[in-house]
Amino acid sequence: MKRLDIIMPQEYLPEVNELLHRHKVGGMSFYDVKGRGRAKQRPVKVGRGVMTYVPEFGFRTKVEVLVQDSKVKEIIDDVLATLGAGKATAAIGKIFVYDVEDAYDIGSAERGDVAL
Repeated sequence: MKRLDIIMPQEYLPEVNELLHRHKVGGMSFYDVKGRGRAKQRPVKVGRGVMTYVPEFGFRTKVEVLVQDSKVKEIIDDVLATLGAGKATAAIGKIFVYDVEDAYDIGSAERGDVAL
């Protein structure tokens, strides 16, 4: 099984949630995160609106899901299509894929793919 970390703008969360429902992904966690990367930050007005500065860090949402190995490619392709890969947009985000050795459901004590 794999863990997918999808880092994206907050406004895409409903679409990604719907996409994960279509793929029958059982659970999802998401966090508001800050960081820096290739995306250009918009200038922010400070004081009485006379001065501006460009923040170094931007706000994104990080979604974490565990999926079966057989569904990884399908889900990644759909996320890329949903977030507009290949279009002339600013750097939207990233997808990271990690191997997960094992998973346990605390309530039922199930293990492995059935614990997802």
